[in-house]
Amino acid sequence: MPYRLFRLALLPLVLAGCQGTNPYVASSRPLPPAPAQAANTFDASAYPTPARDYGHYQSWGWRNGQLPTGSANADPAQLADAVSAALDQHGLRPARNGSPDLLVSANIHLEKRLRQVRDYDSYDPYPYGSVGYGGYRNGYGGYASVPVVRTYQVEVMVVRVDLYDGRSGQPVWSGNAESGSDQGSPRDRESAVRQAVSKALSGYPPS
Repeated sequence: MPYRLFRLALLPLVLAGCQGTNPYVASSRPLPPAPAQAANTFDASAYPTPARDYGHYQSWGWRNGQLPTGSANADPAQLADAVSAALDQHGLRPARNGSPDLLVSANIHLEKRLRQVRDYDSYDPYPYGSVGYGGYRNGYGGYASVPVVRTYQVEVMVVRVDLYDGRSGQPVWSGNAESGSDQGSPRDRESAVRQAVSKALSGYPPS
């Protein structure tokens, strides 16, 4: 009991100490002055990248003066004609003064793809019974379809087209697409190349 009375006697002293003046006072120093060059320095990272204006791209030329290349059995001149025709459909014309707005690079190669075909084979659980109403056998059971998945490998032509800014050389846009194999007649191969190039450039300019 004396110890309990002693703790009760100390309680007012503790509360009085908590209500005393706080010896720790917050203070701050003024910020140092900004350097003199800060007023003339532009921080590009503080602003979003401006949207690219694709409308000012009107002409094009081959990057480094090189025609398209690739490993597919396609004539580079044939691929170049297909790219030129596709660019023309997008309002881009070959540069005549040697300073194109866009530099174009293209290549074509073969890649292998796996294709799957799902067939359904009919299954009759009662091959020797009589046919009932609605195709059922003797009023019981019926026909069933069993899926059969067949996997086979095909060869496709893949075309990639890259566009670069004619002044800065920075990448502007790229697209790729694939078409059927280059096997067949020369006319079939030419048609496949043009189809792949048209698909590759279908997304230009980006919306």
